Amino acid sequence: MTIEELLAYEEIRRLRAAYSAHLDAQDLERLVELFCDDAVCAYPEEFGGDWVGRESIRDNFAAVMPAIGSPFDAVHVVTNPWIELTGEDTATGRWYLLDLLTRQQAGTGRMTTRSGHDVPLLYLGVYEDEYRKVGGAWKFARIVLHTLWPDRVYEALEHG
Repeated sequence: MTIEELLAYEEIRRLRAAYSAHLDAQDLERLVELFCDDAVCAYPEEFGGDWVGRESIRDNFAAVMPAIGSPFDAVHVVTNPWIELTGEDTATGRWYLLDLLTRQQAGTGRMTTRSGHDVPLLYLGVYEDEYRKVGGAWKFARIVLHTLWPDRVYEALEHG
């Protein structure tokens, strides 16, 4: 493995961590900067299905954020990174998602957990990503979210 490959892996890890941080902070502009202009977010139907293009991604995140509540009322924990470089400027990745509600006031925001305020687990899932290096920076070209809990919306992993 080369130094360049190691740097690419680390930059992609930081990209995925930035997604969680900016989404949780509800920093829409910094979140949207992480995507290629022609990116696709393939989310479950309850989140609106496929979001195609950066403007659609911006509009849909803006619509979803009020349902969460205030900044950091939800935290997206990603783990078990499996990153593969597929070309000089392309890569794929897979991450496990633990989505937790952290709000301290029951009844705020529209999203609730299956067991209510006392059980913070909202979703378990798997992100499958495609990345592209644009202008020297790794960005999301495509994100697929497979939910595993509370409802299993999973057909098969795309990469591996």
